[in-house]
Amino acid sequence: MNVFAPIRILIVDDDEDDFFLTSEYIRNIKGSAFVIDWCYRYKDALERISGKEYDIYFIDYRLGAKTGLDLLKDGLAQNCEEPMVLLTGNGNQAIDMEAMRAGAIDYLVKSELNTEKLERCIRYALDRTTALKRLKANERKFRNIFEKSKDVVFIADEDLFLLDVNHVAVELFGYSKDELLKMSLYQLLANPDEASFLKKQLYIQQEVDDKELEFLKSNDEKVSCILSVSNEVNITGEKYTQGIIHDITNLKKAEKATLQAEKLRAAGRLVSTLAHEVRNPLNNISLAVDQLYSERNEDTAKLFLDIISRNGKRINSLISELLYSSGPAQIMLQKHILQAIVNDTVAMASDRMTLKNIQMAHSFDENPLYILADAEKLKIAFLNIIINAIEAMPEEKGLLTISIVNEGPTHKVIIQDNGSGITEENLAKLFEPYFTSKRNGMGLGLASTLNIIQAHKALVDVQSQVGEGTTFTLSFISE
Repeated sequence: MNVFAPIRILIVDDDEDDFFLTSEYIRNIKGSAFVIDWCYRYKDALERISGKEYDIYFIDYRLGAKTGLDLLKDGLAQNCEEPMVLLTGNGNQAIDMEAMRAGAIDYLVKSELNTEKLERCIRYALDRTTALKRLKANERKFRNIFEKSKDVVFIADEDLFLLDVNHVAVELFGYSKDELLKMSLYQLLANPDEASFLKKQLYIQQEVDDKELEFLKSNDEKVSCILSVSNEVNITGEKYTQGIIHDITNLKKAEKATLQAEKLRAAGRLVSTLAHEVRNPLNNISLAVDQLYSERNEDTAKLFLDIISRNGKRINSLISELLYSSGPAQIMLQKHILQAIVNDTVAMASDRMTLKNIQMAHSFDENPLYILADAEKLKIAFLNIIINAIEAMPEEKGLLTISIVNEGPTHKVIIQDNGSGITEENLAKLFEPYFTSKRNGMGLGLASTLNIIQAHKALVDVQSQVGEGTTFTLSFISE
């Protein structure tokens, strides 16, 4: 006990003689100073408890129409953290047990009271309450950290069935908290084979640090994360698991976009050099052809000159296409409605869809979504993706789905097909110049597309399953 400050005690008893007797025992306690007040009305006692005016309360069981148990429960409902001791006239085990379950710190039989018992009760009650307050303060502090963390923080059992999660888990995975608390972390893994690794690692080393994994959201979208998890034991000896999941999906997308840009720049330097070397003699050929046209008119010569001229122009256009696919796209940004650009692009591809009898489904946000764009260039990018999708799908069985969704700061265009899909190996090379899986392709269409998308400061993500189809997700900054 604190010997410097008086201990404030409220005795709640409708019998004044009992109050005097109890208070006299307390005043005889040596080494401590007390301020003792009396209250005999239930309503007044509850107001004083709610006002947190005292360090400890002694409450008689009999208080007229209501009981001390009622006051104890009502006091706890008012967030009373100070100890409350129930006083009973006669020992009654049922009442005593109910008092302890209700939250009493202790119970005493009036007929057995003495100075020694009250001193021990007060000391124990105040010490225990101090410890409980510290525990509650720590719990509030760590609960605050738990809830306000920007990462997923979770507590689970030994089999990683979730026992508690913060709100970030709900936002990341798209499940409600109740749904998550019925799931194991293993169920959220995109690759089930990773579950056996985690189990083994936790069994052997009791922890896993900074493991990069892919998780599945409720809509089957994959998210890249860093997982740290460890096995722990609480003060009662029960085993549990705690962990943190850090979402790095946007970081991975940014790294991927940076790598793609670096590849394009490297290819651009090569192409620019080749184009320069090829265009010089090509210009000489063109000049010579023009000169021959003016001097010779024979039919045979004209025929060969036409061939030379056509192929020269073809080479020139190919060089322009190479330069366009590998260098930064020159664009003029203006405010446009995203839905209108996509609709125009779909109209441009309608003939191809008709020829292959491809079905189309679309889901566009009802409100106009504005972006800064070079509409004509963006149509080229969308068209390249749509044409690739059409060519990847079987005749009469293809389904092209285009969605436009508003996600606050970003607007997304999602182009999905049910075609042949792309292997993981080819997916990594998809936007590289000159890479193509088509027999007569040059591998410049998607390189140009990436160039245009990046010039719009947008992001592109591709998910594909062989035999099931491919999904392109293009994310634009809203205007």
